Amino acid sequence: MVIFSNLKNTFLLWFLIVSACGNVDKSQKPASDETDLKNASDQILPVVVGANRTEKYLPMLQGKKVAVVANQTSVLFKGTADETTKSHVHLVDSLLKLGIQIQKVFAPEHGFRGQADAGEKVKDGTDTKTGLPLISLYGKNRKPYPEHLENLDVILFDIQDVGVRFYTYIATLQLVMEACAENGIPLIVLDRPNPNGHYVDGPTMEAAHTGFLGMTEIPLVYGMSIGEYSKMINGEGWLNDSIQADLTVIPLENYTHQTAYSLPIRPSPNLPNDTAINLYPSLGLFEGTNINAGRGTEFQFQRYGASFLDKSQYSFKYWPRPNFGSKNPKENGEVCYGKDLSQQPKMSEVSLQWLLDAYMNAEDKSKVFNTNGFTRHAGTEKLQQQIEAGSTEEEIKASWQPDLEKFKKIRKKYLIY
Repeated sequence: MVIFSNLKNTFLLWFLIVSACGNVDKSQKPASDETDLKNASDQILPVVVGANRTEKYLPMLQGKKVAVVANQTSVLFKGTADETTKSHVHLVDSLLKLGIQIQKVFAPEHGFRGQADAGEKVKDGTDTKTGLPLISLYGKNRKPYPEHLENLDVILFDIQDVGVRFYTYIATLQLVMEACAENGIPLIVLDRPNPNGHYVDGPTMEAAHTGFLGMTEIPLVYGMSIGEYSKMINGEGWLNDSIQADLTVIPLENYTHQTAYSLPIRPSPNLPNDTAINLYPSLGLFEGTNINAGRGTEFQFQRYGASFLDKSQYSFKYWPRPNFGSKNPKENGEVCYGKDLSQQPKMSEVSLQWLLDAYMNAEDKSKVFNTNGFTRHAGTEKLQQQIEAGSTEEEIKASWQPDLEKFKKIRKKYLIY
């Protein structure tokens, strides 16, 4: 059920957010009267992220020794206008100013400040701004060790997800939940919208191929917020020995799975805008091939191409070069023949048309697939086999349906919105 706040609570939330530099008023509680959803102009109220609902979680942190799992997206928004234009304060900075005893920060793929390349190991260190110890969960270890959790009372998880199975933040969530369950530490998840949360689609991960690009048997696009997904991990017994974490989810306000949400902060270096995020489920499959999907350009996951695609079939070409987030892109410095998708309308499904197009127009088809990498991204060996056998998109997508229907029934149990 969507939890809505009335108009006077909008001003309370504004006050709470600004209280990153002051006190928090806990005397009022948000209302849930759905008749107050619309204001006098009959406009839908803006989405309120879990981090902004400080009145819900600050009491659980006060007087406790806290660790935070966070990156550059872990922010509280100031004001009540469109979140893409308003200022924000980092969750860690806000909590420190409020006197919360943060002991350390756990950093996922791309690091605490979001500067590392995809797949680049992140080292332990110290945050230069706060002086807090940084423990990498994308380096020599991907799960907190027991010694990392000593003397902690609670862990706070706040990372913006994009709703695609091989985007590694949900794997980090699962491993953090497991470590918390094993060591008796409560976990609080601050929920954020899923920009691809309006549909469920794609091949389902097979047990034989699970790993950090997909730890459980879920579809490529699973249509859940990260808070909802954490409930599913617990409820379906996906942690070691089916143990359960002591989990609290701080939900969103004014949100449904059909709510359009533009991410105000780049969630990782190679997802620069809404178009890239929306195309990522489809073009992300190129990560398991030798075809460039825009890395090394300013249009990551908004184009694809390769030097070995038949140039007579394409009017579009580009040259990948090292840049922010891609120090050594595929086809570095080579002319890539392919397609520009930067003007593609919003998608509500996984499309195979571009992968099939590239394979059909490869001058040497043996160059297309990096088989092990493609299987890890697709979650199954079948997709590559189907493409190589000449199956149509309709035939391939029809083969996904039984698993998708099974998953949707499970998913329904854990939906909050």
